[in-house]
Amino acid sequence: MTAARSERTTTGSDGTTLAAFRALVRSRLGIDPRALAAFRIGLGLVVLLDLFLLRAPGLATFYTDDGVLPRSALAEISPTLETWSLHALSGSIWLQAILLATTAVVAACLLVGYRHRLAAILTAVLLASLYARNPYLVNGGDTILLSLLVLAAALPLSGRWTVRVRRPEAPSAAPDPRSPPRVVSAGTAVLLLHIVVIYAINAILKFRSDAWMAGVAVQRIFQLQEFVAYLGPTVATSPLALFAINWLWIAVLSASVLLVAATGWLRIATVLAFLGAHLSMAATMQLGAFPFVMCSVLLVFLPPAIWEHADSLVSGTGLERRLRSVATVSSPIGISPRIRRGGRLAVAVLLVGGFLVVVSWQVVAAGIVDTDAGEEGRLASASWAFFAPDPPSSYGWYVVEADRESGPSTDLVTGRAVTFDRPPDALDRYPSTLWKRYGTKGEGAGQPVLESTAAYFCDRAPDDVKSVTIYRVEQPVNGDGPVGEPSPEKRIARTC
Repeated sequence: MTAARSERTTTGSDGTTLAAFRALVRSRLGIDPRALAAFRIGLGLVVLLDLFLLRAPGLATFYTDDGVLPRSALAEISPTLETWSLHALSGSIWLQAILLATTAVVAACLLVGYRHRLAAILTAVLLASLYARNPYLVNGGDTILLSLLVLAAALPLSGRWTVRVRRPEAPSAAPDPRSPPRVVSAGTAVLLLHIVVIYAINAILKFRSDAWMAGVAVQRIFQLQEFVAYLGPTVATSPLALFAINWLWIAVLSASVLLVAATGWLRIATVLAFLGAHLSMAATMQLGAFPFVMCSVLLVFLPPAIWEHADSLVSGTGLERRLRSVATVSSPIGISPRIRRGGRLAVAVLLVGGFLVVVSWQVVAAGIVDTDAGEEGRLASASWAFFAPDPPSSYGWYVVEADRESGPSTDLVTGRAVTFDRPPDALDRYPSTLWKRYGTKGEGAGQPVLESTAAYFCDRAPDDVKSVTIYRVEQPVNGDGPVGEPSPEKRIARTC
């Protein structure tokens, strides 16, 4: 009797320990279904806004053979990108317009949750093709967006706030109140840890930086006129505020582990700190989609208590009930449980393996571990370091000098006389965000890029222009502002 009681006690203890462990994992690495839905909506919105507000206006200039980077130049720079990019199948504007419209359609499907796994994969493939067509328009936020789209395909993002697909005769079902408060899988764990690793690597780099540890890095960043915009110039006038932002951002990054280690109000406070930081970036700097990509994914860290309030708001509008009756399809093909289990295991292995590869890649790219100097140089541009370990010590702009048959030379950027003096706002010298990014990322890209860009300006110059010369002008800065005089460097001259 004693032995039987002892066995039951041991079994009960093991069961209690296992249950406690599962609860611990669920609370740290699980994601509320409504948070997954908000993440899905955020991804879809970011892609659509990026396509229509950023990419579409520059479609002919940056993605066709009549633009600054024709396919012949891309093939010289990277034959691999030219070969595998769908956008490089033709240099005409019609193909670019069709592919952009297709990307928008599948991103909209992701937004409303219609066939979200297929939509996420297709969006990632089409965006990767677009980025490959002109790699000088890609920043760290774009590559993070791609990684999140791939992970989205492995997550159940259509549990809530979605277009519900059903057979015509099937009733419109409400969300199952018995569904688990959090979804726990290899996919949720990888997604959460992926974001924590991005922040943690950035924190490590900042602790290894003299500028960040001296509290002057943000002051220097806000002197880089090709990034600062909107409320940025106003904030740049307050050294004390910039000093405080420097240390606040380091403190927030250092607390990134709390995104998964904490629960309850401590986790909520950590998420809100990151959200506030990224929204502040969007309000003061021109960083493309990056702040909004990060805001979208940070939503998955919010616990169920927050989503109860959001759920009541959405349910109160009746929006979800109406959406569930929009689309109708036939019932899915039956798949045996064994095949489903095998498929889930294969996806889990791929996700974990891919996560480890990405972490290793970023550690090497950021220079945290010693590696071959050449390899580190090739990977540096792919790093998610973001102004770390040290922010740039100068900013730059371009002067495109047109030598005319009669009259003085003119700057094709401004239409006025050529001058290398520091402009009141270097950002204003770029007609658009894509021009700024192309000028920044394309610096040092090589002769093919310079030749194709010079040819672009020659083709659009007035008839009396004999030649075009492109200069890159650098202005050194420190935390107090510009230092010394601008330094122009002739990059290429071309006869028109």
